[in-house]
Amino acid sequence: MLRSILLTSSAALGFLALTSFAGADDHPHTKRAVTPTKMATTATGAMSADDLDYAKVTLIHAGTVLAVPGKAPLSKQTIIVHEGKIIGLSDGYLNDDEAAIIDLKNSFVLPGLIDSHVHLRGEWSPSQRLDGVTKEAGDVAYDAAANARKTLMAGFTAVQDVGGPKEIFALRRAVNAGKVDGPHIRASGPAVSITGGHGDAHGYREDILHLAASKTICDGPADCRRATRAAVKSGADVIKITATGGVLSNTNAGTAQQFFEDELEAIVGAAEKMGRKVTAHAHGKDGIEAALKAGVKSIEHGTYLDAETVRLFKKYDATLVPTVLAGMTVVDWATNKNWLPPNSAKKALEVGPQMQDMLRTAWEGGVNVAFGTDTGVSAHGDNAQEFIYMIEAGMSEQDAIKAATSIAAKHIEMDKKIGTLEAGKYADLIAVNGDPLDNIEELLDVDFVMKGGKVYKNK
Repeated sequence: MLRSILLTSSAALGFLALTSFAGADDHPHTKRAVTPTKMATTATGAMSADDLDYAKVTLIHAGTVLAVPGKAPLSKQTIIVHEGKIIGLSDGYLNDDEAAIIDLKNSFVLPGLIDSHVHLRGEWSPSQRLDGVTKEAGDVAYDAAANARKTLMAGFTAVQDVGGPKEIFALRRAVNAGKVDGPHIRASGPAVSITGGHGDAHGYREDILHLAASKTICDGPADCRRATRAAVKSGADVIKITATGGVLSNTNAGTAQQFFEDELEAIVGAAEKMGRKVTAHAHGKDGIEAALKAGVKSIEHGTYLDAETVRLFKKYDATLVPTVLAGMTVVDWATNKNWLPPNSAKKALEVGPQMQDMLRTAWEGGVNVAFGTDTGVSAHGDNAQEFIYMIEAGMSEQDAIKAATSIAAKHIEMDKKIGTLEAGKYADLIAVNGDPLDNIEELLDVDFVMKGGKVYKNK
């Protein structure tokens, strides 16, 4: 039965033939015209449906599948997985004596979720400032690994870590090597920031500040080119900058623009020369707009954007990562807890309440929105709470899920590998009991998680 399906499936044949080429795993989406009659002679050792090792095939029987968010879900499907990748989907529930079967007939299946803004290194707490000068690199690495696992178990099979320590690069390597459980990680490492800006260290003795100094702190265009190149050298997949002040930096410097225009242009130019895009932490309208005009591809937070800012987002085809959850979290701290430094508490009460309206303004104006939470401010594993704020801001359930799958995949430059359940992509998928298109809160309790064809959670 399964062999006959594969022999008549053009998507499956194309994928199987593609995997027979040397380097196919590195370039799984190189387009090649493959027909059934050509498969046997395409290359030495070419794989056909009859050659497929069915002991390495997994058949997922899915009651409902949202294979491509934005399109209608499918009913009673079999998702065919081979060695970590999706071969294709087939109507009905296929069976094969050699293949493994996963029964999700009573579940709603969709692509693994993607959080475009996390900080895996830790979580903010009353001891945060002390932790920064007492924890060693090993402590940070173990904390990050534990947080990565929490994130994966919550259904987030990929993340972008923007503004983390260099230990994140070690975690990325460990996850890729299968040494620890975690999502796919795209990372920036330390943010590029100005001296005294959000991203620099604040509020410690001078000798401790010297020890905390980062190679990505810069002043002036030439120095900012150097800092950008240093970030790339250390392993950055994307360049994160702090275009404005921030809430949790312990300084009375506000949340307006901090880089000068020539510095922003220098960073973007240096990043482009080295094949990297730039994303900007930005709250103030002036900083958001300066970053967009300089060529920054995405804005994290975007708190004080307005109609003119929305026009610039669309003009420059930029993406917003709204992180409303972080805004709501810091408001709670400032209102109900007494551990934020006074500078941060003041900014939290100013910034946080604006973020829900900000997302509504951006969405109604047609801005491209990618799901992101700033988790590490909020608790790891609670990432899906952002969905609730997205719905309250006027997004539909389908739009919110799309923002956390196909749109986020494109935003973090992994859309050739993840974001939809289509032939050739990684078998990254999750399942819930109810229909998240009717009730987004279903995503707060994920029952099944598969990443790269491996099951990590199955209630």
